[in-house]
Amino acid sequence: RAVKRVATLRVFDDGEGRMNRGLDEVGGAVLAVSQFTLAGSIRRGRRPSFDRAMRGEAARDLFERFVAGLRALAVPVRTGVFGAEMEVELVNDGPVTFVMEGVRR
Repeated sequence: RAVKRVATLRVFDDGEGRMNRGLDEVGGAVLAVSQFTLAGSIRRGRRPSFDRAMRGEAARDLFERFVAGLRALAVPVRTGVFGAEMEVELVNDGPVTFVMEGVRR
């Protein structure tokens, strides 16, 4: 479900400045980067807890299924190296950031 959600989300401006266009309409692509640290919780204490993070092989499988699903929908996808320390550079176009949590079937 996350694949379809990302592939069809209308988050790009139309001619009137409204978020009304999807990846396919703007000729967009996805940069999928696995980021373990996003699962860190700082609710308690001074050290982040990663207890709720998915373990390595299961996470790799899920990530690879996500990328394959996007490609199956003809979405251009680039990735980094799963589990590697990487420097990622991007230009964020606009004041919007989305966090997708708990996508259910």
